[in-house]
Amino acid sequence: MSIGEGPRTGAELFAGRDDVVVVRVDGQLKDLDQPIGEGAEVEPVTLEEPDGLMVLRHSAAHLLAQAVQEVDPDAKLGIGPPITDGFYYDFDVAEPFTPERLRQLEKVMTRLAAQGQTFRRRAVSDDQARQELADEPYKLELIGLKSQSAEAGEGASVEVGAGELTMYDNLRRDGSQAWKDLCRGPHIPTTKLIRKGAFKLLRSAAAYWRGDERNRQLQRIYGTAWANAEALKDHTERLAEAERRDHRKLGAELDLFSFPEEIGSGLAVFHPKGGIIRQEMEEYSRRRHIEGDYDFVYSPHITKARLYELSGHIDWYADAMYPPMRVDEERTADGHVKRQGQDYYLKPMNCPMHNLIYAARGRSYRELPLRLFEFGTVYRYEKSGVVHGLTRARGFTQDDAHIYCAKEQMRDELASLLGFVIDLLGDYGLNDFYLELSTKNPDKYVGSDEVWREATRTLEEVALASGLELRPDPGGAAFYGPKISVQARDAIGRTWQMSTIQLDFNMPERFGLEYTAPDGSRQTPVMIHRALFGSIERFFAILTEHYAGAFPTWLAPVQARAIPVSAEFEGYLSDVVGRLKARGVRAEVDQSDDRFGKKIRNAAKDKIPFTLIAGAEDAAQGAVSFRLRDGSQNNGIPVDEAVARIVDVIERRVND
Repeated sequence: MSIGEGPRTGAELFAGRDDVVVVRVDGQLKDLDQPIGEGAEVEPVTLEEPDGLMVLRHSAAHLLAQAVQEVDPDAKLGIGPPITDGFYYDFDVAEPFTPERLRQLEKVMTRLAAQGQTFRRRAVSDDQARQELADEPYKLELIGLKSQSAEAGEGASVEVGAGELTMYDNLRRDGSQAWKDLCRGPHIPTTKLIRKGAFKLLRSAAAYWRGDERNRQLQRIYGTAWANAEALKDHTERLAEAERRDHRKLGAELDLFSFPEEIGSGLAVFHPKGGIIRQEMEEYSRRRHIEGDYDFVYSPHITKARLYELSGHIDWYADAMYPPMRVDEERTADGHVKRQGQDYYLKPMNCPMHNLIYAARGRSYRELPLRLFEFGTVYRYEKSGVVHGLTRARGFTQDDAHIYCAKEQMRDELASLLGFVIDLLGDYGLNDFYLELSTKNPDKYVGSDEVWREATRTLEEVALASGLELRPDPGGAAFYGPKISVQARDAIGRTWQMSTIQLDFNMPERFGLEYTAPDGSRQTPVMIHRALFGSIERFFAILTEHYAGAFPTWLAPVQARAIPVSAEFEGYLSDVVGRLKARGVRAEVDQSDDRFGKKIRNAAKDKIPFTLIAGAEDAAQGAVSFRLRDGSQNNGIPVDEAVARIVDVIERRVND
């Protein structure tokens, strides 16, 4: 809808539509009571849309803060943004929040919401904001950082930006002010839309102010809010299912991996069973990369600082790198430096080392595209508050490829690469995808705007040609170039960022990479960064949760377990297992002292794909009985047929 003469607010334009909570004006969300300029394009936004839910959750965060300060007037306010499926708010309080206090706060929120308070936006000067928020030290700090909101920390953008400061008042029906907060908005028109039974406070946790562990530790309350109670119920059930599938829980139960305290936070060790799964994942990936004409390379785990100065990582990525190690310094007996030492870094990225491999000798256009591939372990200093099992680790192995090609080869190579990525992810059982295009962060990039425009346009055209849904991610690119990321939905509908494909015109120039063109001239190649799994560890976690630990047979650490009805049939089943092992099947006989029923339950608990059972009748017929993970059972299957069936499922890589 284009605005001409007449109504000038969203409330007037969509009068009578109770489902509209905010409007989108020329692509920007606005409160319903805000004026709209002539000629603007206006769209209604409802609670059925992601943007509508985001605004609802932001408003619920404000209502939570209002409730906290009603119960505890001494509580100081931090930041309260909406997040995926919910919201949080940080508070400086004397005591951590308990489950009982969260239940009390929910009741207060319900009472406040029922009052039908309205959210009213007003612009304020810096001085006025400081005067009104004189008792809120964290808000005062944000006011001072408003022109540097990118550095203000996580969630700060919902409160301050580079433009004017705004406050939101919660007004009672008589127009009196019930509460206020520093905020950029927008908000829902009334608290009545935060409906009883459609929101919930989930948990509390400690969180450092502005996400910096050097700052004071605050108390964070997480919550969720939905359009209605039924949607909240569905979400709660999804959370329960996600908890059941949590890879950290399953990793311990299935003896796959652990995080020894002696090694350090975010640094995993894989146990034998987890090692088998990881080996299968990597071996199949290696085979597919060989078929795709990739060359395998290897690089060390540490390097001199100069390499990452050249690549730009120390300028743009230093906060995520481990501190340097100063080595090779020599001193005299009296302590004077005789020989200067050098700084070495644990590598956070493989790409600079791959550039050195490319640059080791002259290159011809006949070698392009040159596809270098490495399972390269990297180390990144993630803050302790964000480390999360295998999905956010400090040491992990990337299935990292860097493709060097001529500019005229770039489009075809990107299209081929995207197809390769989608096909290979499908081989592991992920088939529901969409794409995201991450564009330049105006505060964090290298290279010319012209180069960025060309790179972004090319990626967008390739993504659209794939036929997959493409969503924007403004400002989400790495400093050296835009990227496409493949987003995959798992078995319970959650979205995970998987493969990333990044186009880079800048790093080849920084490293002076060249090739000899057909006309004899020296040209600079285009560089494509590609991590297919993201990291082996993270992909391992995603598959663990996708399959709820019941890995497909080709990945399962134990593919078949034989259980004798009684000890006298152990020898018979040992022969069957021997035949399976001869065909490459990971099989074993349960020779424990447990009773037969307990052995069956153990096989189910261990999520064994094929449980083979044999008693007198099976042995007499040269057969076994199959018990599958779904509880079904097939009796009297001849051993030859049983072996063939298991081998067939493995070789076809069935992902059921």
